[in-house]
Amino acid sequence: MTDYEELYKQILSVEKELKDKINSQQKLFKGLSKDMEKGDLKSWTRDLSSMRAYLKEQESLMEVMQNQVDDFGIREYVENGGFVEQLLAHCERLEVDVKGDYPIYEMFPFRVRIDTENLDLYLDRKRVQCLRPLAFVQDVKASRDKLLKATFDPKGFVKELAAAYDLMMLKQNQGKTLTSTVGDIYLKSLYTLLTPMRRFRKDYDMQSFAFDLARLYAADLCTCEDGRQFQFGPSRNISKAIRILDQDGREQYLATIRFFETVEVSGLESKSGLFDNN
Repeated sequence: MTDYEELYKQILSVEKELKDKINSQQKLFKGLSKDMEKGDLKSWTRDLSSMRAYLKEQESLMEVMQNQVDDFGIREYVENGGFVEQLLAHCERLEVDVKGDYPIYEMFPFRVRIDTENLDLYLDRKRVQCLRPLAFVQDVKASRDKLLKATFDPKGFVKELAAAYDLMMLKQNQGKTLTSTVGDIYLKSLYTLLTPMRRFRKDYDMQSFAFDLARLYAADLCTCEDGRQFQFGPSRNISKAIRILDQDGREQYLATIRFFETVEVSGLESKSGLFDNN
């Protein structure tokens, strides 16, 4: 199987030699200018001849590099599975969570798509021109770590979830004689309420929502501003659940949430206790 890291090592070796030639040529150019300034045309002619020789050597080295890339066969590397195999291997080594099937993967909290036809990668909606698996996975990990360090207000997030939850409960109770203020509501339904217009969903997509849920799940918080507790729940239908990673890197599937008064649901833990009426 073709390995991009082997190609990279080969290119680095030639790059070093090319860099040395360029540095030598730059020194000659400085001497060339001084020769002309001083009127030393004999040295000027000699230095110009040396520069021509360095140019030929540089062209030869660049040809070698181009041949190495051509022999590597980047399209075959992507289309025949070499790229994906190494991408997944680096994810495992660098502890970057990955799930999915070619050509679409989730590297929590990002969505990755491989565009085989154009030899491009997409990280969420951003096109990334990077076909070195190690470099791409390192960037994903760095972006994830940056998000983890970003300020997060769990109380504010819960308050927004509670407001959307209450609105959804009102909608479900419309036209009913017996109403309830407590029930399991799908998180995906709350996401729709939180982002009613498409342009909102572009700025705050489902991956971002899942990441906020993960940070809330890891937070030491179980009570809302109004005193109610909240509780996540699963679903038998996995397509209705949102996949997150907990603080230990283990995957969890959250489908529903409910907000309740403590006296109404006694003996239940807000995070580990799960309702499943779906």
